[in-house]
Amino acid sequence: MRHGAEAPALELLTRDESIDYIAVQKKLVMNISPDAVVLTNKRLIFVQPSLFGMQFQDYPWREVQDVHMSEQMIGATLTCRTTTGKHHALDSIPKKQARRVYAYAQAVEEQAYDKRQQLELEKMRAAAGGVVLHAPSAPSMPPALPAQDAAAAVAADDPLASLAQLKKLLLAELITEDEFNAKKAEILARL
Repeated sequence: MRHGAEAPALELLTRDESIDYIAVQKKLVMNISPDAVVLTNKRLIFVQPSLFGMQFQDYPWREVQDVHMSEQMIGATLTCRTTTGKHHALDSIPKKQARRVYAYAQAVEEQAYDKRQQLELEKMRAAAGGVVLHAPSAPSMPPALPAQDAAAAVAADDPLASLAQLKKLLLAELITEDEFNAKKAEILARL
């Protein structure tokens, strides 16, 4: 299915970018040049034809904070809000198309959330200091350490600090009860 927005949007694509879906405005009155929303694997692009050309407003997915949809009697309105505080709305989108745009945006948002959770998990594990699951005991420390590393080294050698960090990982559901018990037994065995 070809749309008037597709050809110009194709010329805007960057390397490794592809169009995944296009939603086209359909007003009750005759609309020779309807607005459109173009979804790519990298951006959300609003296309607005005008008398003397076309305007493109694009938002990289990393800047899209959320996309909302509201359905009216005939069609739907899509609203995009960015992390920089910009709002962009497009009305008179057929409901079926608006739902697909909304579902796509929600999937992108879920992927971003999963990435943020993974990064947070990695930060918490790194902050746990010497508590490393399924790893051999750490070798002895080199003599000269910066102050920050020295504090982490003391925490790694301190069984109570290690157990406290381990408990934090368990409470944050970053490790299982079995992993907690195994590591706890290992720490207590070193006493």
